[in-house]
Amino acid sequence: MTVSRFHVPAMDCAAEEQLIRMALDDRDDIARIEFDSQHRDVLIEHRSTAHAIGEVLQPLGLGARHVDDTSHMNEETDPTRERRALIIALVINAGFFVGELTVGLISRSMGLVADALDMGADASVYALSLAAVGTAAARKKRLARVSGYVQLGLATVGLVEVIRRFVIDTELPDPTSMIVLSALALAGNVVTLVVLNQVRSGEVHLQASWIFTANDIKVNALVIAAAIGVIIFDSPIPDLIAGGFIFAVVANGARRILGMSR
Repeated sequence: MTVSRFHVPAMDCAAEEQLIRMALDDRDDIARIEFDSQHRDVLIEHRSTAHAIGEVLQPLGLGARHVDDTSHMNEETDPTRERRALIIALVINAGFFVGELTVGLISRSMGLVADALDMGADASVYALSLAAVGTAAARKKRLARVSGYVQLGLATVGLVEVIRRFVIDTELPDPTSMIVLSALALAGNVVTLVVLNQVRSGEVHLQASWIFTANDIKVNALVIAAAIGVIIFDSPIPDLIAGGFIFAVVANGARRILGMSR
C-alpha cells in the first residue's frame, strides 16, 4: 500500500471534502482517505499510482496536485460517528436552506435567496454522501448528476432574476432580515465545521485560519456586508451584487458535482 498526499487549494468547504470522497469511494484500489482541512491536503492510501488517483481528482476542478508518497495517516475514523456527523451537517444546512429561502423571498433579498441555495447545495452533497454508502457506483453517479443539474438550473434562474432586477426598479430588501439570518447561518456553518472536524481529530478546536477561509462563511459575511450597503446607499444594488456572486458560486459547485458524476 502507498500513502499519497494531494494538495487541494480550492478545498475550502466541508461539502467539497465529501465530493472528493464520493469521487474516490467506488475505486477498489483505495483503502482509506483522510482529510487535513487546515492545510487543504488529502491523504489517500492506495494500491495503484498517484497519477491514476490524480486523474480522478482533476475533473472536480479543485486544483488537486500530488505532493509526496511518504505521508503518515492517523487512526481510521469510526464510520458510525462520521455518519452521525454527516446527518447533523445535513440537518443544519437543510434547515437554513428552508429558513433563508422563506425569509429571502418575504424580505425581497436576492442575497438571502442565493445564500439559501448555497446552503441547499451543501445539504445535497451531505445527502449524497449518506445515500452513496453501500450503493453501486452507477447509482451514486446518477444521483450526483441529478443534483448537479438541479443546482445549476436554480443558479441560472437566480442569475436571470438578478439581471432582471438590475434592469427594472425594485423595492429595497429588508437589511435587518438579511443580517439576522446570515449571522445565524454563519453560526450554523461554524457548528458544521466543528462537528465534522471533531470526528476526524477527536478535538473540538479548529484553527481560526481555517474557519475564516471557509467558503460558506465568506458567503454569509458577504450577505451581511450587502445588507450594510443597502442601509448606507439606500439602494438594492449591493444585495443584487451579492446575490449574483453567490449564484455564480453555486453554479461552479454544480459544475464540480457534474464533473464528479462523469
